[in-house]
Amino acid sequence: MTAFTSRLAFGASLACALGAMAATSAQAQEMEKCYGVAMAGQNDCAAGPGTTCAGTSTVDYQGNAWTLVPTGTCLSTELPAAADGTARAASLEPLSRDLPA
Repeated sequence: MTAFTSRLAFGASLACALGAMAATSAQAQEMEKCYGVAMAGQNDCAAGPGTTCAGTSTVDYQGNAWTLVPTGTCLSTELPAAADGTARAASLEPLSRDLPA
């Protein structure tokens, strides 16, 4: 085996190992439910009365609809104000705002 071939094999092995480590750390990231941040039809699962599972929320920022987000990021999510100008905030618990009529 030539020196070039050895270095090439070592480089390929190193690239594979680094790629595997990156994939493992991405999969290991913990997630949490974040309420009131999903756009209509983009919730992750059951969003209270009137919905059954993923993609069934009917209102943008529906308070009882949740989406999985990386742990620790929910409460810092910035949301636009409601149509009446009141501030919206994400929550780790279901909210009673922006519910379907």
